[in-house]
Amino acid sequence: MRLIHPTAPNAYTTSPLDRAGLRREDEAWVQARYDDPASLFVPVWRGKTLARRGETEAEASFLSGESAVRLRAHARVWALLGLLGDRALFALDISGIDDPRPLVPEADAFEDLRALTGVLPDRDASILAHARGLIHWRLRHGFCGVCGARCQPRSAGHMLACTGCGANHFPRTDPAVIMLVTREDQVLLGHSQRFPSRVMYSTLAGFVEPGESLEEAVAREVLEEAGVRVGRVYFHSSQPWPYPASIMLGFYAEALSDVITIDPEELRDARWFTRAELRDPAGHGFELPSRHSIARRLIDDWLGADEASMVGV
Repeated sequence: MRLIHPTAPNAYTTSPLDRAGLRREDEAWVQARYDDPASLFVPVWRGKTLARRGETEAEASFLSGESAVRLRAHARVWALLGLLGDRALFALDISGIDDPRPLVPEADAFEDLRALTGVLPDRDASILAHARGLIHWRLRHGFCGVCGARCQPRSAGHMLACTGCGANHFPRTDPAVIMLVTREDQVLLGHSQRFPSRVMYSTLAGFVEPGESLEEAVAREVLEEAGVRVGRVYFHSSQPWPYPASIMLGFYAEALSDVITIDPEELRDARWFTRAELRDPAGHGFELPSRHSIARRLIDDWLGADEASMVGV
């Protein structure tokens, strides 16, 4: 199998932020930035993020400290995301407000980040994904998993300290493998039970289990979902996936057989696709995943590698 390298960054991977990890423990500095009218705030409301749409594009709405005064009064939790140039940027959760619209600019609206992917600038999408993932963790870890006592935020919202047993808890990201399985001039794609479109086919994926290497997770998931054993596995790229707090680790895997036996709990269908079919999915009656997903990047880069080799012949 020829190594295939990423041809472009994945969505959510081009954050412009300095995460200011060395400043988080300085409580006075953090509080001064939080109170600074020049600081910026990213409000999150019930998993949705604030944006302003145009006719064909959108942009994230970062509110100044002055504009965010009323929102900050309603914030259940907050955390420092980092520095955008010389201005601090904070995430605020305001999910306790039934209707936040009167508290934000009239042209802005809270939207699901999935719906914004592809119309946001890359830097905005990365920042909103960061905010969404960190707030999700904060809201679900208010109590210690060791003793059950309440936790208090530390390190500008990046650590939770138990008030009972003293345990420290840090943000967690769940690793998931996503893989394009290849065999000669074909790839294996599946139609998940969870896909909203009845005709979309995508790469296989699954979460890494305890005590398992990434390569072992790739082989296990492909075998469990499609009944196909794989041999060589190699890494392609990764993508933060804030739905709600994962990181997708993209791989190519070489199939050792072409017989498919699907797990009906996971897949409605799985089959092998040729390059010609992938280049014209509509003409062959199926859809591919969004161009902003790592699944599509794996497919497109595989197709592109073949075209590059043809040019060099």
